[in-house]
Amino acid sequence: MSYNKVVPALVKSSSDNIKRICLSHGRFRSTVASTQRDEVEGGKEKQVDECTVVKAAQADLIIQSKNTTDAQTQKIEIDFDNTHEAYKSKDNIELLRSLLVFKLCTFDFLVDKNKELMDLSKKVFGQRLFERLMKMTFYGQFVAGEDHNSIKPLIHKNQAFGVGSVLDYIVSAILKKYKAHRQFGDRRGGVISARTYFYADEAKCDNQMETFLNCIKASGGASVDGFSAIKMTALGRPQFLLQFSEVLVKWRRFFILLAAQQGKSGMDALEQKLELEQLKESLTKLGVGNKDDIENWFTGEKLGSSGTIDLLDWNSLINDRTSISNLLVIPNVETGQLEPLLRKFTVEEEKQMKRMLQRVDVLAKHAVENGVRLMVDAEQTYFQPAISRLTLEMQRIFNREKPIIFNTYQCYLKEAYDNVSVDVELSRREGWYFGAKLVRGAYMYQERSRAEEIGYEDPINPDYEATNRMYHKCLEFVLEEIDHNRKANVMVASHNEDTVKFTLEKMNQMGLSPTENKVYFGQLLGMCDQISFPLGQAGFPVYKYVPYGPVNEVIPYLSRRALENRGFMKGSQRERSLLWMELKRRLLSGQILYKPVY
Repeated sequence: MSYNKVVPALVKSSSDNIKRICLSHGRFRSTVASTQRDEVEGGKEKQVDECTVVKAAQADLIIQSKNTTDAQTQKIEIDFDNTHEAYKSKDNIELLRSLLVFKLCTFDFLVDKNKELMDLSKKVFGQRLFERLMKMTFYGQFVAGEDHNSIKPLIHKNQAFGVGSVLDYIVSAILKKYKAHRQFGDRRGGVISARTYFYADEAKCDNQMETFLNCIKASGGASVDGFSAIKMTALGRPQFLLQFSEVLVKWRRFFILLAAQQGKSGMDALEQKLELEQLKESLTKLGVGNKDDIENWFTGEKLGSSGTIDLLDWNSLINDRTSISNLLVIPNVETGQLEPLLRKFTVEEEKQMKRMLQRVDVLAKHAVENGVRLMVDAEQTYFQPAISRLTLEMQRIFNREKPIIFNTYQCYLKEAYDNVSVDVELSRREGWYFGAKLVRGAYMYQERSRAEEIGYEDPINPDYEATNRMYHKCLEFVLEEIDHNRKANVMVASHNEDTVKFTLEKMNQMGLSPTENKVYFGQLLGMCDQISFPLGQAGFPVYKYVPYGPVNEVIPYLSRRALENRGFMKGSQRERSLLWMELKRRLLSGQILYKPVY
């Protein structure tokens, strides 16, 4: 079976062929949406513990004004400096814990040796005392609890203050059982803030699917607009994703080469339109195929009626409906030699590929049945083209009436804007709903070291400022698409206050109300509460990623949080300053025993 059969197989796959297996310990994610948001959508102005959701006159946190050009449009501004409103869901002990943890994250020695120090503490204090210490510090800050029952108080409290939850069940034992193939030996190294999976066998992948299915069920039972997140590498053999990604990258590079021959290099992806007759001539000269075959490729697909071919037309040639054979050869951009674009799978590889596509199909159908939106996580660049293509195919199928499937775009990549703009344009042409989560990225150090070691161009933007510009460029493009036809949704997954303010400003300019549920915000539990809770109390759809699991199993996650916070907190002391400000305000006003009321 060749790669040009991959995409249609997703449509044809059936859940009947997948044997259901009992749930084992694994990764579990679900969501609980804000209860306040439903009340706002119902036309009511609901007040929770003196936090006004819509009306501005009763709170300093939210400032609204009428737009002079549209009496129906309200301008909403969020005061992220109002510590009373931002931290009213936290008691004083929680504020002190945050200050302690964030301060510890700034010490290089503690962060670099955090795993060794935790192991030593366990030996010195014993398991029970060690767990108590962790729950008083890092575990208590970043983890909700050990099981479903223990996390309920936190979930309900966050809901009361307008913040939903994305539950993430953490179990490190999965990773220990996954043995990396030599080709993937660098896959774990350098990864700070994201979990990765290694392929063990098909049974493990079925177990992971069962975990995701339970996640979807939990999300559907908890709210009317929940999210559930999945990782593609947990559902099948990563070798398939790697090989399929290589095909897609080769095909795109070939398009770029042909565009350069027509003097159209250096343009944005959608601006590169190849003159059809010149393209046919170039393909014939390169020996890619004979003249009749090349003619049939385009006439069979009814492409080039305008006299040009763009990247979307070009990408559509790799599917089951064209006459391109699996023996097609294209020039290698580096060597100039002709080489096969596609190859056939072995019988075993074909079975593994089919089962992976079936698992993805089952999850998507389950999400639709349970009224849950499915968010596909981004992964390393050598897997991502295939992940994005498969996600795109799910969107084509399941996003016809509303956005169910969301793709994740990593804005630290140089090609992020091209990826976003091309996918948005495809959704326009085909009439389905575009769904995206925008992140800055989690694999920067690993990606750069791999590029240097293997000898290809660094795919990451040169610095943080360049990544910020890319993020805002992608975000603005999607917001404009929402403003244009309301057939797109985006989650702004960011801890950057400037990015959140940028989003709010654009929403005000466009007259985009938070109650339309087109723009979501997301942050990690224990981080940037001064952003999450003001947004939630203002009626914006905002979510916290809420991990939970046994203390010993969550230690690797805590190690990553410490590493991630070290860089984050060194770059800005704003969160600590706001925490101190609120703590001092409470002490001076006699609120020594302050407890949240909800």
